[in-house]
Amino acid sequence: MASEEASLRALESLMTEFFHDCTTNERKREIEELLNNFAQQIGAWRFCLYFLSSTRNDYVMMYSLTVFENLINKMWLGVPSQDKMEIRSCLPKLLLAHHKTLPYFIRNKLCKVIVDIGRQDWPMFYHDFFTNILQLIQSPVTTPLGLIMLKTTSEELACPREDLSVARKEELRKLLLDQVQTVLGLLTGILETVWDKHSVTAATPPPSPTSGESGDLLSNLLQSPSSAKLLNQPIPILDVESEYICSLALECLAHLFSWIPLSASITPSLLTTIFHFARFGCDIRARKMASVNGSSQNCVSGQERGRLGVLAMSCINELMSKNCVPMEFEEYLLRMFQQTFYLLQKITKDNNAHTVKSRLEELDESYIEKFTDFLRLFVSVHLRRIESYSQFPVVEFLTLLFKYTFHQPTHEGYFSCLDIWTLFLDYLTSKIKSRLGDKEAVLNRYEDALVLLLTEVLNRIQFRYNQAQLEELDDETLDDDQTEWQRYLRQSLEVVAKVMELLPTHAFSTLFPVLQDNLEVYLGLQQFIVTSGSGHRLNITAENDCRRLHCSLRDLSSLLQAVGRLAEYFIGDVFAARFNDALTVVERLVKVTLYGSQIKLYNIETAVPSVLKPDLIDVHAQSLAALQAYSHWLAQYCSEVHRQNTQQFVTLISTTMDAITPLISTKVQDKLLLSACHLLVSLATTVRPVFLISIPAVQKVFNRITDASAMRLVDKAQVLVCRALSNILLLPWPNLPENEQQWPVRSINHASLISALSRDYRNLKPSAVAPQRKMPLDDTKLIIHQTLSVLEDIVENISGESTKSRQICYQSLQESVQVSLALFPAFIHQSDVTDEMLSFFLTLFRGLRVQMGVPFTEQIIQTFLNMFTREQLAESILHEGSTGCRVVEKFLKILQVVVQEPGQVFKPFLPSIIALCMEQVYPIIAERPSPDVKAELFELLFRTLHHNWRYFFKSTVLASVQRGIAEEQMENEPQFSAIMQAFGQSFLQPDIHLFKQNLFYLETLNTKQKLYHKKIFRTAMLFQFVNVLLQVLVHKSHDLLQEEIGIAIYNMASVDFDGFFAAFLPEFLTSCDGVDANQKSVLGRNFKMDRVRRERGRAKRRAEWALKPGTCAARRGHIEASGRSLCPPCSLVAAYEMPADPVL
Repeated sequence: MASEEASLRALESLMTEFFHDCTTNERKREIEELLNNFAQQIGAWRFCLYFLSSTRNDYVMMYSLTVFENLINKMWLGVPSQDKMEIRSCLPKLLLAHHKTLPYFIRNKLCKVIVDIGRQDWPMFYHDFFTNILQLIQSPVTTPLGLIMLKTTSEELACPREDLSVARKEELRKLLLDQVQTVLGLLTGILETVWDKHSVTAATPPPSPTSGESGDLLSNLLQSPSSAKLLNQPIPILDVESEYICSLALECLAHLFSWIPLSASITPSLLTTIFHFARFGCDIRARKMASVNGSSQNCVSGQERGRLGVLAMSCINELMSKNCVPMEFEEYLLRMFQQTFYLLQKITKDNNAHTVKSRLEELDESYIEKFTDFLRLFVSVHLRRIESYSQFPVVEFLTLLFKYTFHQPTHEGYFSCLDIWTLFLDYLTSKIKSRLGDKEAVLNRYEDALVLLLTEVLNRIQFRYNQAQLEELDDETLDDDQTEWQRYLRQSLEVVAKVMELLPTHAFSTLFPVLQDNLEVYLGLQQFIVTSGSGHRLNITAENDCRRLHCSLRDLSSLLQAVGRLAEYFIGDVFAARFNDALTVVERLVKVTLYGSQIKLYNIETAVPSVLKPDLIDVHAQSLAALQAYSHWLAQYCSEVHRQNTQQFVTLISTTMDAITPLISTKVQDKLLLSACHLLVSLATTVRPVFLISIPAVQKVFNRITDASAMRLVDKAQVLVCRALSNILLLPWPNLPENEQQWPVRSINHASLISALSRDYRNLKPSAVAPQRKMPLDDTKLIIHQTLSVLEDIVENISGESTKSRQICYQSLQESVQVSLALFPAFIHQSDVTDEMLSFFLTLFRGLRVQMGVPFTEQIIQTFLNMFTREQLAESILHEGSTGCRVVEKFLKILQVVVQEPGQVFKPFLPSIIALCMEQVYPIIAERPSPDVKAELFELLFRTLHHNWRYFFKSTVLASVQRGIAEEQMENEPQFSAIMQAFGQSFLQPDIHLFKQNLFYLETLNTKQKLYHKKIFRTAMLFQFVNVLLQVLVHKSHDLLQEEIGIAIYNMASVDFDGFFAAFLPEFLTSCDGVDANQKSVLGRNFKMDRVRRERGRAKRRAEWALKPGTCAARRGHIEASGRSLCPPCSLVAAYEMPADPVL
């Protein structure tokens, strides 16, 4: 005992020293090493048992429990049986003796350790484990402790970690399921007892002004008068101990409901009791009484009562989240909805004392969140199931949801409710699409609710109706690339758009008049503009007038976005039916954009420049963006009138260009400039009117961009304008035959445009090879950057177009491309320039390689291969940081395009490309921990193998017809082996993304090319790969990829199962460290050939079923892709037609 006492004192001293502020990190490491060494000693647990019973030092107790935890979870198999019995006996006794005095975190840790023992030994060696828990719950003195043990058991045994075998996991779940009915009965009894006990002594409150106002809605929700009466009972006042017990019981239920199936074990009595406790969260009167009584009695506070409501709602939501509902449980489900919506009615009821919003503000925020979660689950999971019940009034529910949504006290709460409405609108849309015959009946049922929703959402985004709340929104701080205000507006407009899809006429007639009112204010500003000494000034100076104007402009900006969001509902099949409405909108938008450009509101002086000027710029920018949203409508209009060329359409386009052109200037703010540029691109790319190039305003833009003396726009705007001008000349005009496209004239004009844009760049060619540069390096770099960014964008946007367009584009670019190739060697050591040049060439290879022709393409590839020597690659990767790595990655991407090219043209480059990869790039990056370049290199190797399989395996007709009779002839074996070795080495590195990518590549090669079946792989590589992958599983270094690794191992082993079981597996087990001979023998026996044969039989039946006539394509794809089990059948009929599995 003396040694134990001395050890305890030494441990206390060490732990106190370890956690002291003055202890150095080096000393902490020394102490940590001492503690770890002690924990590894045989019999250390006996000391820890003494420490636990003899110390009050929290650190010592936590350390001792950690020693037990490590022993049980990692070394339990080797602990002698007598020691196990002693531990199983002593720890529960210790818990029972000290649970009331231990700190809660020590008590919970001790419970967890005991449950860990049950996880290993119950029921075979620890048969009374669960019985003890039930006895603790049933004894009033230890009920809280029993509930903590029960919750911990549910957490650790029902959802165990990965260190248990599948068979043990299934056994534990089955054992727990056998106890569910008993456990739920006990928990129901605890909750009912507490409720009944305190209900008897609860004082009856005075009559509420609304106590008799349940009305028709309540009688609809609760068919049984007794149910309504039951839920109207006063809520009892609980003492602290009762509240604590109920909290623990509800926490247990919430976790149990997360994994047990819906069944008769969940009784109506239990559900009713849970709903009783859910009322704790929404009964303000009872919360106030508790806060009054709590000062003199041993009662819980209103906040703690609210927590009971939160826990009860958590239980309800766990049940709601289950999509698979047995038929016998649907009645329970309906009852749950009725009771929950009774609570919703209580929350949203207006009375003299409380408005709905003030009532929601007084409720616990967590309770509101849980209630919102319930509503989301109801709409997303169960609405389709419940809507058909005549007893459930869906329209009345929407009324309550409407009140709940628009009285939310927080912005986050409002966002969450808008998400619920979005789910409901999606459900309604899909329902109508699946039952078009009932469309009118469905819409008539919900029309009033949808119109009300639309009107209120529109009001909520307007300062005119909602200024106080909108001013609270942050419009500066970005979160996920949007501000709080932008998120608010976006989510609101999504709801508006979905209502528009269902009720287009109502939505338009609601939105357009509101837009019109705000437009009148904006268009009327012209009369207040006066000329001052420094320019034009807006003569609105009164503070109140400025505030009103600010609000009106903000509203107009939001409504313009709303109108733009609705553009998609005027095109396609409904174009003709909704033509007049769309034309009205577009004409109005054109007028507004022209008005803003003509009177230059963006440059006007205002009384409050920090507020009103940004507002005016934003309105102008949003009007351009809204008009851009209608570009597809204009394109359809263009195709409808291309023969007549009606003046109305010509006027729309010409006026739009008149509005855009003044904004293509360096004197215009970037926000407005970019909006104008995007609109110009849409006109050139989407609408493509034949007459666009002849409009004077377009000619003006051409002249502005090609004028060498004109100041260049900001980079992004310059790129967009050049893209638009190029597309005007390159893209084919819609609905016109080839002979009317005027390609010769357009080709000449495009060549002139590109010549002007690349003038300075082409002049660099002589200076690049001259001994002395004619201009500073920075100026040269700027010219290269500005020109290549424009040219690359032009190529990228034409790459998917017709052959003629790409031919003209390359003809115009040809000289610039040649200049780029000539400049490349001169700038090989300037990684920033090389990066831009390779980006340009990569875009060329992807979009115009056919137009470039084979000889010039070969010249480019050879130049790159010559320039990227091993020294240059090492310099780029090792010494030039991320920019240098990007250069190499883009070079490898270019080679990826080359190796994928079909035919024999580029096959002569394969040896050089493979040599570059394996002899120059791979040795540099192989041992680097950084993932840079590796992903691109391995993708290039994969593409080389995948698209050039015959470079390695010369397949004959006989070999392909009679697989297995004749082996394919192997060529270039050293290169193939080196590539495979590189793939194998990548699995030894920690980068999980590279591991996943390369494993996918190997599996793809096996699926497409039967890689694992090739003789060279089978004989020299197969079991090396299996060994590496098994080691990864054993060491758990890539646990996130367990399933993918397991499938790959199975696919590899299945090539030669006999060799796998007879030779590889014994050898692998022999090499395993930390496992004794007996354990190795058990592991070997657990791999059974008969199980493998069953799997192969199932795989064969899957294949046969996939090829069976009548199997749908989608399902066949699922079956073929599934390496393990059948996917869910496309229909129940198909499931019944499935062949029986004689094994299972």
